Amino acid sequence: MLIAGFPAGAWGTNCYLVAPAAGEECVIIDPGHQAAQGVEDALKKHRLKPVAVVLTHGHIDHVASVVPVCGANDVPAWIHPEDRYMLSDPEKAIGRAFGAQLMGELTVGEPADLRELSDGAQLKLAGLDFSVAHAPGHTKGSVTFQLPESAEVPSVFFSGDLLFAGSIGRTDMPGGSHAEILESLARVCLPLDDSTVVLPGHNEHTTIGRERATNPYLRQVAAGLGADAAPRRGM
Repeated sequence: MLIAGFPAGAWGTNCYLVAPAAGEECVIIDPGHQAAQGVEDALKKHRLKPVAVVLTHGHIDHVASVVPVCGANDVPAWIHPEDRYMLSDPEKAIGRAFGAQLMGELTVGEPADLRELSDGAQLKLAGLDFSVAHAPGHTKGSVTFQLPESAEVPSVFFSGDLLFAGSIGRTDMPGGSHAEILESLARVCLPLDDSTVVLPGHNEHTTIGRERATNPYLRQVAAGLGADAAPRRGM
């Protein structure tokens, strides 16, 4: 599997291009602020053909380049319906105090072909099987994407702003809820195998096993669940 990632824009949001291998079709995850050129460069470097854009949530740092990327490649985008409004009204989504400072020159809106994600959906795109889990807390419509384990690579979990190495997403913007993000951690993250690779919005990756041992939020959730939170060992 090929996963090409780069930090984009003023917020350094990681955008990912995921494909079975170089020279094949790919899926673009979270083309955020000023990501369009980075996407184009990665497509050329790895000889990839995009077939879709998928979004972990609707905050502007994750979606600002959706319209130009989808338009240039004639592909659809997918987002959870709870976050769909954020594409057209990102200032409302992040709060007026933040929005006034951050919007600047950004042009936002919905791409021509916008589709909605649902909890438990299975997206078969570019020869890959993405499992979708609704994981509210950072936003009402936050989702995660998981690729299954194979003989060559462990399972890969694209957490968006749910889970980072040692931390979790902020919950102080509209739609955020600390209680909901902890519930999402318990329901979506704790059942994963220890070997599952987590790709968050930071410059490093981690694993669920490492987060069980070191992430205070995941440890808090696991302690609250007791024996039900015992880690599952990957093969």
